[in-house]
Amino acid sequence: MDWFIADTHFGHEKMRARRGFASAREMDEALIARWNARVREEDEVFIAGDLICHSELPPAEYLRRLHGRKHLAVGNHDRVWMRGVALGEWFVEVALTLEVFRPGLCVTVCHYPMLDWYRRRHGACLVYGHIHDSRKEPYYDFLQTIPRAYNAGVDVNGLGPVTLEELAANTAAWRARQATERQVTKGAWRQ
Repeated sequence: MDWFIADTHFGHEKMRARRGFASAREMDEALIARWNARVREEDEVFIAGDLICHSELPPAEYLRRLHGRKHLAVGNHDRVWMRGVALGEWFVEVALTLEVFRPGLCVTVCHYPMLDWYRRRHGACLVYGHIHDSRKEPYYDFLQTIPRAYNAGVDVNGLGPVTLEELAANTAAWRARQATERQVTKGAWRQ
């Protein structure tokens, strides 16, 4: 089974506060529990970046506990912790972008949202992270209009890994919420 996830930010105090946990350790344990409740050891897990960030724990403390065969598309917060890890020991592959090929399916995995990707015009999907549940940048509204581009961030996916089908449904729901918020905001200006 294939799973997709992004922006766990294990060990990150700022994300702990934003997600409402009492401590980074509590957040980490919740994320690990949700990951392992879904992922079996033989499953493939495609990580769209920012796995660990500013953690006081060594990366191996997380990596050894996470089920599945891990594939990492490097995010902006991964470069620091990656320096002290034998990546081949923990990951099937590590790259800036990953391409997943399954019968009738092609998926590009990248930490950053992209406007175009391999075989997009032929039905391929993009799985990205980086933006969490934010829409602060002006291009986020445009990003919502791109078909088959899915946000794998845990903040919009129940704090755990999801299948591609769940990712599509969760992204559609996230886009609908954002559209509703924009309508409410526009309506407030008219009153």
